[in-house]
Amino acid sequence: MSTVQLGILAPAPPLARYLVFSLAPSSDPRDALKRLRATTDGESTVVGIGQSLVLALGRSLEGLRGFPNHSGAGFEVPATPGALWCWLRGKDRGELVHRARLMAQTLSPAFRLDRVIDAFQYGTSLDLTGYQDGTENPTGEQAYAVAVVQKRGEGFDGSSFVAVQQWVHDLTRFDSMSVTEQDHTIGRRKSDNEELDDAPASAHVKRTAQESFDPEAFVLRRSMPWADGTGEGLVFVAFGASFLPFEHLLKRMVGAEDGIPDALFNFTRPISGNYFWCPPVHAGQLDLRALGL
Repeated sequence: MSTVQLGILAPAPPLARYLVFSLAPSSDPRDALKRLRATTDGESTVVGIGQSLVLALGRSLEGLRGFPNHSGAGFEVPATPGALWCWLRGKDRGELVHRARLMAQTLSPAFRLDRVIDAFQYGTSLDLTGYQDGTENPTGEQAYAVAVVQKRGEGFDGSSFVAVQQWVHDLTRFDSMSVTEQDHTIGRRKSDNEELDDAPASAHVKRTAQESFDPEAFVLRRSMPWADGTGEGLVFVAFGASFLPFEHLLKRMVGAEDGIPDALFNFTRPISGNYFWCPPVHAGQLDLRALGL
């Protein structure tokens, strides 16, 4: 476990700040990445590398690719640019603000900060709809097996792939639903978190039943609610030893298999979509050997 960015396996923190950087035109990112390597422990801050950054370094990483676009009846699942992703974990919002500023300074001028999202815990790991989030998350040894790359060699073992999306909820629309409609949208009762046997095929729980795939499509979720002056919703974060489990789940959500889209699209939409590779840790620092650093 010493080679894993420990923030991946730890429970979601009370507060978080997500940063997405782009690479400045004609910039060489090597010096900035070396500074990042020396100042990031993988626990209080988790780092992910995008495909465009890997290509800018003249490298390739097996399993890393661009986020897939999908369209459905009245909704889009977009792919958005992102060279570098930082998940700042903490419990003091002011400290996160200053750490984010330091991160931007560390990476400047090679990288430009494009997106900042502040997130938080709501109740006992609730989504802003009031439903429990990540009920079927793997734990312990299963979480490690699901989320962490193994038997790929030094510089790769201990790494992880992560899918990140920002979802915007229409809570007014959701609140207008009856309790039964809400429960059937999610596929669980809000009152006791019990799965509903009679939920429709479009219910989110039925669309994403991870054990119903062959092979099983388990991911390690570390999602958190967000809210600001523009709206509110969920930052969906799913770690895996590859992107395949997430892609199976997403295809079923958009109805690619049977034409039945996930009922979540009745009140929420993703506005971003990114894939990143989270490098392992070596000697207490990010291990960037797979990138030639």
